[in-house]
Parts: sequence; C-alpha cells; structure tokens
Amino acid sequence: MIVITGPTGNIGRQLLSLLIEAAPAGREELRVVVRDPARLPEDVRGRVEVVVGSHGDAETVERAFAGADAVFWLVPPDASGTPDEAYSGFTRPAARAFAANGVGHVVGVSALGRGTPQATRAGLVTASLAMDDLIAGSGVAYRALACPSFYENLLEEVDAIRDDGVFTDTVAADRPAPMVAVADIAAAAAALLLDRSWTGVGDVPVLGPQDLSPDDLARIMTEELGRPVRYRRQSLDELRSTMLGYGLNEAFVEAMVDMKRAKDEGLDSGVDRSPQAGTATTFARWCARTLRPALLTTQGAVDAR
Repeated sequence: MIVITGPTGNIGRQLLSLLIEAAPAGREELRVVVRDPARLPEDVRGRVEVVVGSHGDAETVERAFAGADAVFWLVPPDASGTPDEAYSGFTRPAARAFAANGVGHVVGVSALGRGTPQATRAGLVTASLAMDDLIAGSGVAYRALACPSFYENLLEEVDAIRDDGVFTDTVAADRPAPMVAVADIAAAAAALLLDRSWTGVGDVPVLGPQDLSPDDLARIMTEELGRPVRYRRQSLDELRSTMLGYGLNEAFVEAMVDMKRAKDEGLDSGVDRSPQAGTATTFARWCARTLRPALLTTQGAVDAR
C-alpha cells in the first residue's frame, strides 16, 4: 500500500499517474489523501482508495496511514503563518502517525541546501530541512527529494512574458544554478516508492540536466518561443514590499526573502552533479512542451475578451 498526499498538485498529479500505470505489475494498492475528491480525474477515482481530509490533520492521517507500507509526503503551500508552522507544524501529526502505524518508507519533497553555509539562514528552505529532520526522527526509512527551483515557477509570469517579454527574479543575471521540471521530481519519487529496498535516512538531489542563469533562461526562451525575452532583476526590498502588499504573513515574507538571498549566495550549488542527480527534461524541451502552450492559452483568453 502506497499513500499519496497532495495528489491533485503539480507533482502529486504526475506521480499518481505514474503509480497507477506501474501498480498492477508490482501488486501495489494506492490510497490518496485529498480535501476535495472531485478534483481527482474521474478515471482515477475508481482506481485508488480515497481518504477525504487534510493530511495535516491527526485523525485524517491516522486513517490514511493504517496498513500503509510507504507514503509520499508533500506539504502544501501556506503563506498564512510562520515557516515552522507551515512545514514542521503541518507535518507533526503525520510523523506521529508514521510511527504509530508502522509505516516503513517515506519519500518527501524538500530542498537543496543541507550542509551549505546558507542552510541555517535560508528561510523557507531552512524550515523544509527541519521538516526532514522531524520525519527522519519518526523511525521511518526516509528519502528527501532535494530540489532546486522549478521550471514551472515561470508559469506565474506567463502574462509578463507574453505582454512585455520579461520575467523577474532576485538573483544575479549571471548566477548559474540547477533547475528542474516537476515531471522529473514525480519520476524520482515513483522510483523510490516502487522499489523500497533502501534503508536509513538520506537526501536524493533531483537536478535538471544543467545549471542555468537567468540570462541563460532568457536566451533559451527567446530561441524556443520565437520572441525576445529578457530578465529583470528585482531587489529583495521590492520583493518584500510586493508580498506584504498582497497581505501575506510577515514571517512568511521574511522567510521568502531569506531564501531568495541564500539562493543568490549559492544555496543550490552545494551538490556535485552525478548521472543519478541529473534528470531528463531540458529547459528548452520544457519551454516547447509547457511554456509555449501556456502562452498560447493565455493569448486565446485575452483575444476572447
């Protein structure tokens, strides 16, 4: 029995698809934890057991983890409280339920940075690493998928890329760092969940095929989209003011700023590349398969207004 949390999110949705395809051969049963079962595709609902509720709720995870051999753990984004509340606070009931139900293996989505000089002052990443320690302390065999920034973060800037040919971040324009597609994170999680021969606790870096700077991203987007795209560097003060203007929790905003500062100082560059860490999806391929269709979809919505 494999339990999947966050099955309707970007990573969980793709992971669930991979597991449904592979489960019959391995005689695996699948169970998902979801607040709203209607968000699951109709053809999926009949192929998995559904536990309704939040996986941050003690009663829900007790039901969800009963009889489970492995769990995919993903904390949902939450900007309403402190980073500790968002990560360790949300995870604490699950950590107790892992131990109480004898769950053997857990695969979680986390972040790069452990062991770097920036790790203790990296805001949201520091909170994520503390969550990993909490899970590891429950006695399960644990693998933290240590991820850099996602290609998919650029989907939040589709309008600016389409209308102005610009995307924004806070790191130096020539700062190279790993980036990854969520499909590759899902594939790494599926491999670990289906082959549970591993033991102990450890990190599994999930890196894209090459380190890329914002200038590299702009060049590749220009080539793949057939339109000029440039990078605009935003100051940390500007980022802070913008997020506070949205009414976000101040502690969360400061944690985001600290994470961005740490990334600009090399937080994601502390892992040596290996064939196992490098993943399949190049940024150019992602642009062609994901970003270009997203731009066309939003352009169609604009034209229809």
